Amino acid sequence: MILFFGNLIYEGEYLNGEKNWKGREYNYVGELIYEGEYINGKRNGKGKEYYKNDKLFFEGEYINGKGKEYDYHGKLIFEGEYFNGKRRNDQRI
Repeated sequence: MILFFGNLIYEGEYLNGEKNWKGREYNYVGELIYEGEYINGKRNGKGKEYYKNDKLFFEGEYINGKGKEYDYHGKLIFEGEYFNGKRRNDQRI
């Protein structure tokens, strides 16, 4: 668990002092911004990222894999593959 001025900003599992396996990140006011998997302190594996107010921004595989991105209104704007955390063949929907 990591606190920032008394607010929780990370809860989850650690290995050798780094985030590993499952965890959750929060912004400085306590809103959930990410939940998913970590490897060696970085988001890697399945996860979900959120805008403020729990609106889904991204769900899928971090680093390399398939995922979906949504605009602030919940509309799907991209679905496809990611490589090194970036869209591959960026074709917005």
